[in-house]
Order: sequence, then structure tokens, then C-alpha cells
Amino acid sequence: MKKILTICMISLLFCSGCAWFQTKSEKTAEELISDGMTAFEKGKYRKSLESFEKLKDWYPFSKFAILAELKTADAHFHLGEYQEAIFAYEGFENLHPRNEAVPYVIYQVGLCHFEQIDSIDRDQTAAQKALDTFNRLVRQFPGDDYARKAREHIGKCKKNLAEHEFYVGIFYYKSKHYKAALSRFQAILSDYPDAPVLQDAQRYAGLCEKVIED
Repeated sequence: MKKILTICMISLLFCSGCAWFQTKSEKTAEELISDGMTAFEKGKYRKSLESFEKLKDWYPFSKFAILAELKTADAHFHLGEYQEAIFAYEGFENLHPRNEAVPYVIYQVGLCHFEQIDSIDRDQTAAQKALDTFNRLVRQFPGDDYARKAREHIGKCKKNLAEHEFYVGIFYYKSKHYKAALSRFQAILSDYPDAPVLQDAQRYAGLCEKVIED
């Protein structure tokens, strides 16, 4: 009886192993990347992710694996899954810091943050992270085309941050917390000298100083 049970167990394991290898060998790395790219180009990002993930799992040393890593991040980005996209882009940069796609990857990380920027009365963490990322891209690759694109977004980030400071400053001013308001207005003067709210910030800073002195 034990012998029969042992034979059955071995047979079961063997069959399971065969099924796994059969599943894995259904498609080659080249076929998976082709399927993934075709789905991606048709806007079927969820389907493309399935092919890219299989390729990375089954053929991690394939010449197509790096492309699958990058397109995985792109697919998450197009799906609006920005945190997943950031994780994938940053993982790509960490693994391949000298890859020619790195400027694009940094730009995309900044864009993920940029797409999450909220109205000026809300928290501006996304705007600050986008600004920091775009600035890093410009510092590291000043002549790259993606650095040029990043510069176009930097102004929007600064505008939002400055207007948020002004919004909070006005709130403190109306609440008669003049020192707190002054610090906000002064932050605009020092950090965002090109902001549209600069003149208003100067005026309110003067009003706060006058009240504090009196």
C-alpha cells in the first residue's frame, strides 16, 4: 500500500512539473514581448501587463526583459496607477542607472507626481515631488529633450506651490495670526520670485509687518 501511494505521489509531482513546463514553454520571450507591445499599442494596457509580467518571470535574463520592465511602468502610467508606475520606473532606474532611457524614466516619475497635483487649497505634496523630480532631471541631463519638457512643467509646479502659500497666508491673515501669515508671504518672495501672486504677497507681507510692529 505504501509503495502504491509513493508511486502515485511521484506520478502526481511529475505530471504537475510537466504541466508547469508546458505552460511556461507555451510562448517564447520574443512572442511575449510581441504580444505585450501589440496590446500596449492598441491601448489594452491591462492585457499588455500580463505579457510583460510573464516575460519578466519566465525569462528574467532575456534581452527583452529590460523592455518589459520599462513598458510595465508605462502601462501602469496609462492606467492611471501612478504609485505602481513610480515604483516600476524607480526600480528600472535603480537596476539600469546607465541605460539610455533613464532621462525618460525620470521625466515619467515627475509626470506621475504632476498628474496628481491638487487644487491650491489642498495639500501640495505632489507638486513638490514633481518639482523636485523635474529639477533633478534638468540637473543631471540639462541638454536632453526630456529636460526641456520638464522645464515646461516646472513653472506650473511653482505656480501651484506659490498660490498654496498665498492661500494659507491669507487664511492666517484673516485669522489675525500675523506672524504665521508673514512667514508664508515671505516664503513666496524668496522661493517664487516669478509667481503671479508676488505683488499681492509683497503687499500683505507689508501689512503683516506693520501690524506686528504696532
